[in-house]
Amino acid sequence: MNNIIWLLTMIPNSILFTGIGIYAWKRKEPMWFWMGKSVSKEEITDVKAYNRANGIMWLLFSLIFWIFTIIGIFDINWAAEIIARVMFVSITLLVISYICIYKKYKA
Repeated sequence: MNNIIWLLTMIPNSILFTGIGIYAWKRKEPMWFWMGKSVSKEEITDVKAYNRANGIMWLLFSLIFWIFTIIGIFDINWAAEIIARVMFVSITLLVISYICIYKKYKA
């Protein structure tokens, strides 16, 4: 039963972040990072490269979820404990990565 709950939790999250990555990569307008903070075309020098970098960032973030989804099938306790710790670091790195991407492509 725990594995079913694990999969029902992890797979949608993995799909969500993968979807954000694909959406960001294919988007024509600049991708935003956080709620309420839009990015205009005038702010970005190369929208396509900026969105591609955002897409890669989100896809790498989703990869963590996919890896721990699979690990959790075999050892749910270990996977849950480690992902909780990894997420703290990953979210911090996600914010830092976005700041670097934004600064690189800022007009």
